[in-house]
Amino acid sequence: MKRNLIATILLLAALPAVSASDSAMMSFQRGSWRQLLHSHAGRPMLVHFWGVTCGPCKVELPQLGEFMKQHPAIQVVTIDADLVPNSDTAALAMLRSAGLSLAENWMFSDGFADRLRYEIDPAWQGEIPRTLLIAADGNITTIEGSAEPSVLEKWSVEQRTK
Repeated sequence: MKRNLIATILLLAALPAVSASDSAMMSFQRGSWRQLLHSHAGRPMLVHFWGVTCGPCKVELPQLGEFMKQHPAIQVVTIDADLVPNSDTAALAMLRSAGLSLAENWMFSDGFADRLRYEIDPAWQGEIPRTLLIAADGNITTIEGSAEPSVLEKWSVEQRTK
């Protein structure tokens, strides 16, 4: 018995550590947007809304993964806001492939997606991809459609000079 316990402990210690963002998507529901803004207040943050079934998102995610790698001072948050229900397994696979598994990753989990979008931006009709660039002072720049890497780069330089 003791030998089995020791063997189990040694086996578990040998396994690579898995971060929360690697193992599951966080559940985005009522109040999550306020929570997200509060937890990142005072720091520049890129929030990207995407979906597993969104063609342009599949192209853009690897670019965001590269951006995250090159700009560690910018908090990168992804939110799977796809209207077609999907599994967190598929979403996580796409995020890992794009180099975004270490980002803060969320997935809409309220059956009433319109309410979630309204909390984020009352004018948002649900189009994805959509990127919000949130400066340390709280100023938000919205990019509807794919975000050009040059625009993200320019914004990140502005964040360093503020």
